[in-house]
Amino acid sequence: MLLTIIIALPLLGVLISALLPHRAESGAKWVALLVTGADFVLAAWQLVQRGITGTTGMQLETSLSWIPQLSVHYHIGVDGLSLPLLVLSTLLCFLAVLASWKITVKPRFYFAMLCLLSLGLNGVFTALDLVLFYVFWEVVLVPMYFLISQWGGERRQYASIKFFLYTFFGSVFMLVAIVALYLYTGSFDLTQLRDLIAQTAALKGAGIGSIQWWLFGAFFLGFAVKVPIWPLHTWLPDAHVEAPTAGSVLLAGIMLKMGTYGFLRISVPLLPQGFSGWQLILGILAVISIVYGAVVAFAQKDVKKLVAYSSVSHMGFAMLGIAAGTAEGFNAAMAVNISHGLCTGMLFLLVGMVYERTHTRQIKDLSGIAAQMPVYAGIFCFASFASMGLPLLSGFVGEFLTMVGSWKSPALPGIITVIAGLGILCGGAYMLWLMQRMIFGNPTPAVEGQPDITLREILCVVPLAALVLVIGLSWNTLLQFTDPFAAALVKILGA
Repeated sequence: MLLTIIIALPLLGVLISALLPHRAESGAKWVALLVTGADFVLAAWQLVQRGITGTTGMQLETSLSWIPQLSVHYHIGVDGLSLPLLVLSTLLCFLAVLASWKITVKPRFYFAMLCLLSLGLNGVFTALDLVLFYVFWEVVLVPMYFLISQWGGERRQYASIKFFLYTFFGSVFMLVAIVALYLYTGSFDLTQLRDLIAQTAALKGAGIGSIQWWLFGAFFLGFAVKVPIWPLHTWLPDAHVEAPTAGSVLLAGIMLKMGTYGFLRISVPLLPQGFSGWQLILGILAVISIVYGAVVAFAQKDVKKLVAYSSVSHMGFAMLGIAAGTAEGFNAAMAVNISHGLCTGMLFLLVGMVYERTHTRQIKDLSGIAAQMPVYAGIFCFASFASMGLPLLSGFVGEFLTMVGSWKSPALPGIITVIAGLGILCGGAYMLWLMQRMIFGNPTPAVEGQPDITLREILCVVPLAALVLVIGLSWNTLLQFTDPFAAALVKILGA
């Protein structure tokens, strides 16, 4: 029942935070810190254990009847795809609580929402029943909506409604596909559906217009909005800019990964013939996202919005890896997921730290940080280099594997890989340009006299920086988990 404990611990945090008396509401942050910290320790312990014993196949499974009339089960488990994401989720939730230590407005509600968000994320990455998966998927929307609408910036109401409507729009199509699969196969169980679909005559057949093609398209809308893929990305910059620091960290660091996880867990293995019909479309949209996100990032004057658009570009690499349909491509998608969560999580934490001091995110007002905050400047440069994919850092792993996987793909023309390479060049350029304008030069009035990064703030970013180095120096730290799953996906597509 270990996975159930990991899922349920944040719910305990929600309940305790909600029941705290008003005079003790500041204790909500300690409750959230203890709960998310314990969650991370349990998940990391399992990662270490599985790293020693291996993660071939589904492990730590629990299956209990939930709605017997519809064959719905509380079915959870982890494998090499979900376990690293579960650890990343619990780590970022813990660091988000630590980064929110100075929250004084409605602290009980705030930390309860962080715990509820952790519960939903943990559930998404462990659910093996489509109904259970959908429930957790929708649970995630509620706390993020409140985090943006209650603790966001000036346009928080607009951003929160746009975020909710966009993602809920995609979820409706995903629900249609889930119901359709049940009507054809009589099951919601992800461990059984692939064989049932292969045995169902109506679900056989590839190409545009086949039932698998339409079902893949419905799942595509649900997952692509969350990634997000161009042109379904427009909610993301608004949500990032208006969200509080913890909201931005969790949104970019782990919530976007729900989309790529959905493709890898559900769409590709269950509907391989539908995937073959969408493969080229996915590749084209992915490379557009890569270049578009990088180019638009150049035009941004708000550092938070620049990092938000960089997320569109980086997640395009994850989608290109999936579209490639090769072992290297699937490994690339999972490596980009983890690395982007670490690097962008660091960047949003650092942006939040400087905003707390200067109350501005305008790049022109933040020049000369190195002269006033040298430790902060060094960490910011490290996070920027990691984000642009410098060798020996985690960002390089995913980008390199994406290029190899897409070039080897028989379904994608070579020009797509070439254009994606130009996107890498643009990514390095806008991050260097950002560092030049923010870190160096003469200090602006907003920066002058500001204190350097504190011990608590260092503790927020050091774990992420350490993992960036570990993965960049030793690829097998991550690939030992992801490669068996990638090989299994290639076998499914080959069959």
